[in-house]
Formats: sequence, structure tokens, C-alpha cells
Amino acid sequence: MFYHPVGGFSHVPAWKTGADRWELIVSRRFESLTFKSSDDSIRPFTPEQAKEIVMSLQKPAVFCNMTFDWPVLHWNVSYLANLFKGKRIRFRIGKKDMGTAPLFETECSYVEATLEEFLAWSGRQPSCSSGPFKAYDLHKYWTYADYKYIAQLFEDKPEHFQDVVWSDFGFEGRNGRDSTLWIGSRGANTPCHLDSYGCNLVLQVQGRKRWYLYPPEDSSFLCPTRFPYEESSVFSKVNVVDPDLRSYPQFKKAQAHVMTLEPGQVLFVPRHWWHYVESIDPITVSVNSWIELGADHEARVEEAITRTLICAVKSIENPAASDAWLNPTEVEITSHETNLKYLNGAVSAYLEHKKTSTIEYRLSGSQDAEGILQDPCKKRKIQANPEAQDIRVKPCESHLARIKTKNMGENPFGPNLLQVLPQSQKTHAKEIAEQSSQGLLSGNDGRFGKLHPAGNTFGKDSDSRAFVDQKDTNLSADSSKTVISTNDLLDCVLHPCVVSLMAHLLLERTSV
Repeated sequence: MFYHPVGGFSHVPAWKTGADRWELIVSRRFESLTFKSSDDSIRPFTPEQAKEIVMSLQKPAVFCNMTFDWPVLHWNVSYLANLFKGKRIRFRIGKKDMGTAPLFETECSYVEATLEEFLAWSGRQPSCSSGPFKAYDLHKYWTYADYKYIAQLFEDKPEHFQDVVWSDFGFEGRNGRDSTLWIGSRGANTPCHLDSYGCNLVLQVQGRKRWYLYPPEDSSFLCPTRFPYEESSVFSKVNVVDPDLRSYPQFKKAQAHVMTLEPGQVLFVPRHWWHYVESIDPITVSVNSWIELGADHEARVEEAITRTLICAVKSIENPAASDAWLNPTEVEITSHETNLKYLNGAVSAYLEHKKTSTIEYRLSGSQDAEGILQDPCKKRKIQANPEAQDIRVKPCESHLARIKTKNMGENPFGPNLLQVLPQSQKTHAKEIAEQSSQGLLSGNDGRFGKLHPAGNTFGKDSDSRAFVDQKDTNLSADSSKTVISTNDLLDCVLHPCVVSLMAHLLLERTSV
């Protein structure tokens, strides 16, 4: 379905309808066609081209001039406040000065408020009461209505689903129903994490956001953890904007890709890229959609293993020693029986997908498959009867790297597709020098292992010994004192590359 600025939505491409005279322009880029109207409005990529870029590119990039006629660009907070008319939504509140530790969602405050109250608190609507926000100083705190499913927010206004036109990126039928909404104040942020499933398209609507992105091969430098636990999110223990290099010296080796996303631009976040996101204007609005991939079949097995183990261990821990390990986005701790059902369902779906893909490959004699799962959400929540879920999909490739490009040149970047370039790590040079002089690195990198896209590379024994050696000073005072917590143990057991190995062994066992 395509959006036409005059005729609305149609199954006929916009450039083939309407009263305007449209002219064809031959574009040598990608050796194909783009289209231009008499009013000079340009969409630089056809839906097929945009989709091919998303499915082929493995580096973050920014699409420009692709959304100029999307109605969602009118979704500033004032417009939404008038549209919702007093509807209360949940806001997350955090301190702007959070030090060198990341501020996870388990450590934030939460309030239910209207967008009118949010506007009043932010100083954009002084005639209105700020309600529950009045207890928080605007100069000391930020607030974030994050991860709001548009399908739920607009359940009584479904006509607005069509304001978001992901079909222009080649994902036919995908719109606001398949998207989430993010509204924040200056300083509002999402802790650094990677998404276990799919890739991500993010449209900036109002204000600007700064993104810090790190490639999958930097995972060991970011110290991955599953605490707090949230299905499909692997968090970093490092505050990437103000890192504690004494505790995490390896972070200095991570290569940040930093960019500022402007209104109207769409950021493509490839599979398994780490990202920290922060609002840098007084008010920001974003809309995103996760594009699930064939490789997510195996990722769902890994996530099922993670949930089964973490729930089993944390559920029997002494309540007096328990912490807030479950992220607020997770409704409840699921039972071991439910988790095993989910694991069995994920394994069955993977094996069925593999079998169907093999048959399709033999019939077609080609690997030119889309590799897309039509599921709008980042997560697939646990259900009591996972076998009842219809999670079979059409045959597709299991890894993004296997998808071949046909028309796209080796360098697709240009004025309408901006590459997010790496930024040299120049910050905290003094701290790095001090740590090096104190011999904190002890001649090796102390890492447990790297998470590569294939997920099967582990650190050597010397690396593990180095990690233990760094703790010797703490152990020498009282060797009988317990210094390894449940979370320490689970951080090792649930390390992404360990879970990946467990998934491979489990799948090998069940496929015999």
C-alpha cells in the first residue's frame, strides 16, 4: 500500500496516480529508477531498493528524504496531546546526573500522566498543571514515555495507523500498527543494549536524539549482562557516555559510531548492534519498527534457554538476598513448566524452519530469499501454551550475510543514504593512561570471549585466569567469605556466547 499526498492510500504506487505530472529520472546509482514530481519532491529509493538495502547492509545508516509526505511527521507532542485528550500513559523518570554507572529501568521512578502534564512540566504549556511531574525538578530529572505500542495507544483511533508508511521501505502492509512510540524530555535515555531479534528502523519525528552504536564484535568490551532481565535485550554494564574505565578497562577498545538523528530521517540499526540513545532537545518524539529476520529462529531458542535458567535460579534464591532483577517491561516471573514449553516450542519452530528452508532451496535452486518474519514486535511474550502459537513463517535465509544484493553497488552511500562512521575513542585519555601505568591490564585483555555474529568464539583459559587474578586482592583478606553472588554466576552462565553454544548443542541433539 502506498501513500499519495493527494489521493491518500492506494495499492497503486503514488507516482502512477494523481493530477500532478510526474517525470521519470534515470538514476545511475543502483542502475535503476527513481521518480520526481513537478514540485521537486523526491523519494530517492524505490520500495524495492530500500528493502534491499535494509536486508543487505550490515552497518548503521541514515535514510534521508524518504518520509517527506508521511502524516506521522505531524505527530509532535502538542498534536498527540490534543489527539489523546487526557489519556494517561506511563512515564519513566531518571536523574540527569547518574555518575559512571548506567541507569537501568529497575532504578527509575514511574508516574502515570497525560501529555498535557508532560508539556506543562517541560515548560511548553505553562497554563496547565504539571500533575505528578511537579515533584521532579526539570533541571535534575528527565522523563520518558518509551516503548509504547501504537496499536494499543491508538486502539480507538485505528485510522492513524496509516500515518506511518513503512511500505515505502518495501515492507508491504507495515504501518503504525507494527510500530512503537517514544516521547522524552532532554536527557531521557535508553541504557546501552543489543536486541536479540531482528533489525531496527527508527524515524525521528520531533527534536533530535544522539545515538551511540557499537558493532557486534565489540561485545566483550561492553561487558554484556542479563541483569536486569528482559526478553530480547542484552544490556551493557558500562555507561558508555561516562565509563568507569577502572572497572571496565576493556571498554577503551570499543569503537563507537556516534550520530545525531534529525526529524524526518530514518536510522537503520543492523542486527546485534549495541546502541545507547539519548534525547538532546527539550522534547523528542520517535517511531520505530523492528524487522524480524530468519536468524531470529535460533535467537528465540537462545532467549528461551536464558529465561528458563534465570527464572529457575533467581526464583529459589533467598528472598532476603534478592534484588530487582526483573525489568519492569516483564510482567511476571514465568514458571519452569511454562518456560520449558516455550523452549520446546522455539526448538520445534527452528527445526521446522530449517526443514522448510531446505526444501524451498532445493525447489528454487536459489538462495534469493527475503529473510523476513512478519512480526511487528521486538519481543514474543511467553504464553502458557506456546505450542498453540502459529510461529511458522515462509522460507527464508537464516543469516543476513547470506542475502545477496543484485542492483546495489558496492558503495550505496550518498546524499540520501548516510553512513554512520566510527568515532575515535579520545575521551578519558587521562584515566586510560593512569590505569595503564598501574598495570591494571596485566599484559592481557582479561576478556571472557567475543560475541561474533556466528556466536561461537570463546576466550582462552589465560583470559579467565587473568579475570580471577584481578580479584585476588579481594579474596586474600578473607578467603572463606563468599564473594561470588548468584548474579555473578549467572552472568557467566548466561553470557551470550555461552548461551549460543548451549543452543547449538541442544539443536544438534534434537535434530538427530
